[in-house]
Amino acid sequence: MSHAATNWAIQQRGLKPTTKIVLWHLCDRFNPDFGCFPTQERLAHDCEIGRATLNRHLDELEAGRLIKRVRIVDTKTGQQRPTRYLLGFEFDDGNGARPSSPRPDGNTATGAGDTAPPCPPEDASTALQNTTKTPCLDLGHGQDAETSYGDEGKTLSVPATPCPKTGHGPVSHFGQNPCLKNGDSRVSKWDTNPVREPLSKPVKEEEDARARETAFDDFFGKLITALGFDPDGPLPGWWQGWPPREHAQRWIDDLGLTEAETLEAAKASRQEHPEPPDGPKALDRGMQRAARRKAQLKAASDVSKGQDGKGRRGKAASGPAPSIDELAAFYADRVKGDGYLPPSMISTAMCQAMLERGLVTHDQLRMRGVL
Repeated sequence: MSHAATNWAIQQRGLKPTTKIVLWHLCDRFNPDFGCFPTQERLAHDCEIGRATLNRHLDELEAGRLIKRVRIVDTKTGQQRPTRYLLGFEFDDGNGARPSSPRPDGNTATGAGDTAPPCPPEDASTALQNTTKTPCLDLGHGQDAETSYGDEGKTLSVPATPCPKTGHGPVSHFGQNPCLKNGDSRVSKWDTNPVREPLSKPVKEEEDARARETAFDDFFGKLITALGFDPDGPLPGWWQGWPPREHAQRWIDDLGLTEAETLEAAKASRQEHPEPPDGPKALDRGMQRAARRKAQLKAASDVSKGQDGKGRRGKAASGPAPSIDELAAFYADRVKGDGYLPPSMISTAMCQAMLERGLVTHDQLRMRGVL
């Protein structure tokens, strides 16, 4: 690190907090003798931000003439080396960009800024060796494979296969295959982006459930309007929340009424009682009467079809009326069941018949609201 570079970073004013943190870590990586060569991954890790965000702040620093970035490409492998960052006190802001010049190690510096930067310490020794020595083209193995000190003097019965490797390894620190693309894809690594795109289409079950909820909300709004309330205005307490909606749903599920029949019964109740009902329970008797009328009309329709010739072939005539024992057993099952049971569905005589036959008890009738 350089204390002078760090003090210079502290003196810069008018920067965003994250932008100043990036400048701080650049100055922390600055070396007075060799320059500033941090990699993108190291700089993003030090600043604790993503690489895409890092490059946006670097663009702001470069636009403010606080840094200059110099791309360095290895002429031997064609791969890009770590970018050198020229800090504001290293270059003359009044002069324009100078042409690039080759580096001692064979690399080329491209971009605006000062002359080509010196190579890092590890590259300086390599460059000196490359200039003083002739490149070695010997494979390093010969006809036989290498032997250890303990195997000196021994000969191999089977000659070894020549090895095509030079024994020096790649000159570049990145890889052996040249990379000719230096686009934005090397900067913006999408795997570092924590944001994940949502599903383009919702799941089928969620879509159906949302459609059912929307349809029932429309029906409940029509019901409120038929009862004389303003659906967009404030509602009384007994018509708010999910309990009245669930109670209205029972009229359709348990009594077998349709939405149109429910709305018609609600409008008919306003003709008998001008004041709006105090909660959905006040409409139970009207809904039960509508359900009974619907059942009677259906029974009359079945009888008329039974008298017709086509109706007799399609459906047999209804049998005799059920006895009192059968009715008592039927209503006892409704009392013991978990389904919705309107309080006025079972008469007092039927309650007495069920009690005499021991089908139900007083506690069961009281719990179901019949007594």
